[in-house]
Amino acid sequence: MFCTDSYSVTIFESLSFYVFSPHAPPLLYYSHIPAAVVALALSLFIIVKNRTALEAKILVAIALLYSTWAIMNLFIWTQIDIRVIMYLWSFWFTFFTLIFVLCFYFLYAFIKKRDVSFGTKVLFVISLLPVILLAFTPFNLSSFDVTGCNAIENPLMIGYAYFLASVIFIAIVLFAFNEGYKAQGENKEQMVLVSLGVFLFLLSFSIATYIPSIFNLFESSVDTFATEMYGFFGMTVFIGFLTYLVVRYKAFNIKLLAAQALVFALVALIASEFFFVSSDINRTLVGVTLFLAVCFGFFLVRSVKREVAQREHIEKLAKQLEVANERLKELDRMKSEFLSIASHQLRAPITAIKGYASLIVQGDYGPVPDTMKDPLDRVSESARVMASSIEDYLNISRIEQGRMKYELAPVDIGALAEKAVEEMRPVALAKHLALNFSSKDAPLTAQADLGKMKQVFSNLVDNAIKYTKEGSVTVTAEKSGDKIRVTIADTGIGIAKEDLDTLFAKFTRAKDANKVNTTGTGLGLYVAKQLVEGHKGTIRIESEGPGKGTRFIVELPV
Repeated sequence: MFCTDSYSVTIFESLSFYVFSPHAPPLLYYSHIPAAVVALALSLFIIVKNRTALEAKILVAIALLYSTWAIMNLFIWTQIDIRVIMYLWSFWFTFFTLIFVLCFYFLYAFIKKRDVSFGTKVLFVISLLPVILLAFTPFNLSSFDVTGCNAIENPLMIGYAYFLASVIFIAIVLFAFNEGYKAQGENKEQMVLVSLGVFLFLLSFSIATYIPSIFNLFESSVDTFATEMYGFFGMTVFIGFLTYLVVRYKAFNIKLLAAQALVFALVALIASEFFFVSSDINRTLVGVTLFLAVCFGFFLVRSVKREVAQREHIEKLAKQLEVANERLKELDRMKSEFLSIASHQLRAPITAIKGYASLIVQGDYGPVPDTMKDPLDRVSESARVMASSIEDYLNISRIEQGRMKYELAPVDIGALAEKAVEEMRPVALAKHLALNFSSKDAPLTAQADLGKMKQVFSNLVDNAIKYTKEGSVTVTAEKSGDKIRVTIADTGIGIAKEDLDTLFAKFTRAKDANKVNTTGTGLGLYVAKQLVEGHKGTIRIESEGPGKGTRFIVELPV
């Protein structure tokens, strides 16, 4: 009823806690115990983090099977009662084939994001029935070698188990290749990584168990069961790798998960030494090391937890900010649409007011009393200012909605600027300002939209007149290298240096602008800048300070 070889008896007679012996291979505890602890810890974390995802549940089942197998294998190595060994050994083929089936199930659920069909489940059950039903029969383990402490496995059971595992392995490879070939982008990356993890896990699992079984089958004198220990190291890594993938693509806290798993494994590994060290000094060293590992692990997990909490808070704020930005974009779009509709509705009556006031002043409807001319002039000027503001609103709406179109053609920029000056001359004369134009070169031809560039020059000249109480406004057109430069200089209120960079923004005006002109909207310069840049040109402001005048410089490519 008991193994009789001296090696097994020596291990059994020195057992502590029914499993730890100083005579057992030290690698046995370093491979099996951390593997079982890590697998159980990972399964616990996955359950806590995600109780609903099918792929997470399957991975938990794989981890539990794996950890159970590791613990059972540890007892097989340290027991000599053949009844215990045979009982535990009889589960081997069931666990082996079931892990292969679950790996295929996991990969399918992870990639397809759905459960397998009922027919596939039936096929799984039918394929597993032989190893489950025959597990505790002589067909599985036919006898036991007491002198070598080895169970004698049935070649037919070994053949069936490895045949079934091979078929499933090939199915996994073909399925992964087919799905990965069809996938694109991040989904393709997920499929490749998960498939690689499953492939490496099963490869390590098979090699670690297949070699001992084959050598045992042919009654080899070479002890190959020690290779199982190395397989546990590899499988622990791949279990962690698969867990990482589930964590990564299911938004679990991978850093916290990895830190906690590392601490669990490290503490279990160090604590396992207590049961097979032979001297007091070694026990003291192990105790100190264990204490330091626990302290280190505690601070590590707390630090990672704090970092994860901060990251989640930042991600939450980022999502809220993204939602707010989208809402702001929607509101901005609605505002632009409103401006467009409202401006279109206002432009027609304002144009009519301006036109009729001009006709009345000119006497087209009969003589106008002198007392009416000044009020009519004010009506006409107000209508002109309002029409200009409405045109600015319309242009802003077009620009922000991406509907601004430029009909480019060869245009004499000098002549266009001069025309804008002549149209604004009555306004300058009304304020007793000198309005001058000069052109050093002619013609100054550039590809431009005539209407939009005329609006730019009219806005800039009008702006200069508004903010100049006395003195003059001078417009100069010239060629400067490969550019055409138009300068609008005035002797007005000037601009502080700190305001120069902000005046081209929407609804922005200089600090003292209201003292001179209360009707400004802060849109004219913004529209001018957008229109000039739409022509691949530049516009800038120069001023030596308050009270020292302003220069607007527009440059367009020849």
